[in-house]
Amino acid sequence: MEAATRVLIYEDNPDLRASLSQLLSSAPALELAAAVGNCTRAEEDVARFRPDVVLMDIDMPGCTGIDGLRRIKAIAPQVQVVMLTVFEENDRVFEAVCAGADGYLLKKTPPGKILEAIGEVRAGGAPMTPAIARQVLRLFPRPVPRQQADEANGTLSAREQEILRLLVEGYSYKMIAADRGISIDTVRSHIKKIYEKLHVRSMTEAVSKALRQGLT
Repeated sequence: MEAATRVLIYEDNPDLRASLSQLLSSAPALELAAAVGNCTRAEEDVARFRPDVVLMDIDMPGCTGIDGLRRIKAIAPQVQVVMLTVFEENDRVFEAVCAGADGYLLKKTPPGKILEAIGEVRAGGAPMTPAIARQVLRLFPRPVPRQQADEANGTLSAREQEILRLLVEGYSYKMIAADRGISIDTVRSHIKKIYEKLHVRSMTEAVSKALRQGLT
């Protein structure tokens, strides 16, 4: 039997922290490792609670979520960190992506989507809301020549271009499978090939490159 995914929550709002804790505790494939109000002791927390995934509030007293992200990645790069924020329009989105965030969600994301995002990040994806995915473009202010974009686009099959477009629009693996009428394993296979052809290692990089080079 596959072990449950252990999730550590950092959230300073007690009501939201309790709500997220209840959500995770009720999910059969997940295990709530702990729910903490700040990340000032991030290193100790990771060693003590041994999370697979961290849901990290970006705005917390004492130590920001981005600082907590950096500290966790420094000692446990295998731990996947998904940032939670109230705001879409914020430079910290890009700071978090550069610091190694594995995903970025708005706090208003429906509970079911949060659970999907945890599964997605464990499967090698980088869950982001569509608005945030598009904002990643600002990390790459230089436009790529049209010829280079055409060459990159030409390496992808028609189906791979379709799936890449859905990734840019914020679709999860499950949503892509339903939209295209294929299995999740087939989606994973296509995404693996997309990564190889675009020379990227994560969904964040794939979405960024697609937006930067006009591949969708």
